[in-house]
Amino acid sequence: MTARKLISVVTPCYNEEGNVGELYRQTRDILEGLGRYDYEHIFIDNASQDKTPEILKDLARKDSRVKVILNTRNFGPIRSGYHALIQARGDAAILIVADLQVPTSVIPELIRKWEEGKFLVKAIRARSCENAAMNWVRGFYYALADKLSDVKLDNHFTGVGLYDRRVVEELRGVADPYPYLRGIVAELGFESDSVEYVQASRKSGKSSYRFYDLYDTAVLGITSHSKVPLRIATFSGFIMSIISFTVGLGYLVAKFVFWSSFPLGMAPLIIAVFFLFSVLLFFVGILGEYIGLIHTRVLNRARVIEKERINFSPEKKNG
Repeated sequence: MTARKLISVVTPCYNEEGNVGELYRQTRDILEGLGRYDYEHIFIDNASQDKTPEILKDLARKDSRVKVILNTRNFGPIRSGYHALIQARGDAAILIVADLQVPTSVIPELIRKWEEGKFLVKAIRARSCENAAMNWVRGFYYALADKLSDVKLDNHFTGVGLYDRRVVEELRGVADPYPYLRGIVAELGFESDSVEYVQASRKSGKSSYRFYDLYDTAVLGITSHSKVPLRIATFSGFIMSIISFTVGLGYLVAKFVFWSSFPLGMAPLIIAVFFLFSVLLFFVGILGEYIGLIHTRVLNRARVIEKERINFSPEKKNG
C-alpha cells in the first residue's frame, strides 16, 4: 500500500482575525472531502495588530495539521509569503491568501490539473468585484509589465496557485532577499496550466495592502525582470539632446537673421528648462529604483525573522 501524498496549503496573513478561521474550515472540509491526500496548513503571520496570532495559536492547538509561523515584525507581503511557501514539505504546495477573495473552491481544480502532470497551476483572476478604476489600473500594469519583461508573465496572476515539490525546491535555491514570485516562476519555465476564478468582495475586515505595497510590487516586478526602462532612459536622453540642440541652433540662427524683430523672451526658456528637468528627474527615479534593488540584494539580509513556530518538527527551517 503506497503512502498518501501530502498537500501543503500556505497562507500569509496580516490583520485577518475575521477570515483565518473560516479559511481554515473551508480548506479542511475540501481536502478531507477529497479523501485521498494528507495535508498541512501553514499560516505565516506578519506581526498582526489584531487577534490573528491568538486565533492561529488556538487552531494549531486543536489541530496538529495547522502549522504557524509568527514573524517578529511586518516584513511585507512579498517576503513573508515567499518565506512561508518554501517551508512547505508536501508533494505540492497551494498558496492561497487569507482574505477569502480567492475562493477555496479553486483548490480541487488546482489539484486535478496537478494530477494531470502540471508542475505549476496558476490561479488567474478572470473578474473582480473591485471598482472599475482599480481594475483598469491593474490591467494596464499587467500589460505593461508583460511588454517590458524579459520573460512571459501571466496577466492577473498574483502568485496564488499550486506548486509541485520540484518547483518549491527550485524556489528554495533562489538567493534573493526580495523575491518577485511571479517573475521567478516564469523564469524557471516549468510546464504550467491555469484555473480562472472570480475575485469576491471581502467578507470581513479591510485590505492591509496599501498604495505603497501596490507600487512596491509593481516596481519590483519591472526592475527585477527587465532592463527596458534603463534603455528607454538612454535613448530618450539621446533624442532629447538632439531636439534641444536643434531647437537651440534654430533660435540662434533666427536671432542672428532677425536681430531686431525676434525677441528671445523668457517663457520658452523657462518651459524648456522645466520640461527637461522633469524628464531628467523621472529617469533618475527609475535609476534609483534599480540601485535600491541592487542595494537590497547586496545586503542579503534574511527575508523574515521568525519569532515563533508552532507544530513544526524540529528539523532545520528552509530559507
